[in-house]
Amino acid sequence: MIKIGILGDIGSGKSFVAKQFGYPVFNADNEVKKIYEKNKNCFLKLNKAIPEHILSFPINKKEVARSILSNSKNLVKIIKIVHPIVRLKMNKFIKKNKKKKIIILDVPLLLENKLNKKDFILVFVKANKKEINKILKKRKNYNLKIIKVLKKMQLSLNYKKKKSDFIINNNFKKQTVKNNVKYIKKKILNI
Repeated sequence: MIKIGILGDIGSGKSFVAKQFGYPVFNADNEVKKIYEKNKNCFLKLNKAIPEHILSFPINKKEVARSILSNSKNLVKIIKIVHPIVRLKMNKFIKKNKKKKIIILDVPLLLENKLNKKDFILVFVKANKKEINKILKKRKNYNLKIIKVLKKMQLSLNYKKKKSDFIINNNFKKQTVKNNVKYIKKKILNI
């Protein structure tokens, strides 16, 4: 099984690129959303760690955002509780798909949390800052302050680029991305 990790800036189109491979995708952001909606144990731990902000179940993303903005140390508390659950779900996903030729890991903090292994193929999604900002502003929960806090947690984009085996220039045009992905698949699968 070939494991492809997708790297890039917030809003660069990592999830879109991941889907274009046509293989099973583990999307960490979607998993966190499910954890917030369905994992009562996670809520209880977060409520205990940040009782003044995490008040209700299912966990409200606005409460999470407010807790991070009030004190960036709260983000560390959240990560310590949520990330082990995400890691467990990712490992289950890998086991479940062990017979697949390729799996895609769309995990924003893949390198930061040392989730990548030596055999991972890393694909960096490069996108124009103006385009990224346009896309981010269209998101329902857009909050520039939160984005800045999250970016501080991440390794530099240059470092991620250097670590990557492939770079996709995302111009946010479906056909261009599909062509880039097709090229990478050919290289990886030697076809």
